Amino acid sequence: MIEFHLAGEFIPLIQLLKATNLVQTGGEAQIVVSDGQVKCNGEVELRKRMKVKKGDIIEFDRKKIIVK
Repeated sequence: MIEFHLAGEFIPLIQLLKATNLVQTGGEAQIVVSDGQVKCNGEVELRKRMKVKKGDIIEFDRKKIIVK
């Protein structure tokens, strides 16, 4: 489990995937989101620019990111 401490109000989903080193590039992040490989709070998330906020739980590649 990865804890990500949010500095502002939100972070776009693809930036969060890059910031936590679960993907190498923004292009890779867009592909995994478009392919339905990412979940937000238990639901498949297809919006690349989805605003991830404190309290959200993101799942990808058998890893969970808790946003605090």
